[in-house]
Amino acid sequence: MEVRYSKHAREQMVARGISEEDVREGIERGSKGIQKPNKILSYHKYFCVVYRKKGDLHFVITVKPR
Repeated sequence: MEVRYSKHAREQMVARGISEEDVREGIERGSKGIQKPNKILSYHKYFCVVYRKKGDLHFVITVKPR
């Protein structure tokens, strides 16, 4: 699985103490929801990963608290 991050997502991860490993785990194991137009929300532990998926690429838009 390839994961890329927006600048905003990186900033939010640093501010909230969430590692790349946490984000990967959130994408793989989190409960999923859909946000229009084509965003996936993955809720895991104490945070939510908002991302878009294209093939094997997961582009993380932001990471926010639950």
